[in-house]
Amino acid sequence: MPNLNHQISLAQAIAMTTLYRANQPANMPICETFSLDAVLRLTNHAACTELRIYYGMLPDQSIHAILVAGDANGNDLLPSEKVTTLTGDDYEILEDGLRCPVTCPEPSPLNT
Repeated sequence: MPNLNHQISLAQAIAMTTLYRANQPANMPICETFSLDAVLRLTNHAACTELRIYYGMLPDQSIHAILVAGDANGNDLLPSEKVTTLTGDDYEILEDGLRCPVTCPEPSPLNT
């Protein structure tokens, strides 16, 4: 992965989120919130060097963020398909973010 710091200014973030809300695709949330504990669990592996966000769709056609850890070679760090109960050493996949609308954060320049 290129050495990027991924930072943008608040003004850029406001412009981008405002434009998105003005053109929000059907079934897309304004945002999704994940607990820090879950994200730290996901990324707390020696091989993890990046966080990847996929988008998936449920049968009702609502679109959801799916978070996975990635390694320095760009590979997804995934649990075995045979694992049914995760332990502290297994890789995880996160979904079930709190979706806005429905569960929204307090108003801020990024969501109003």
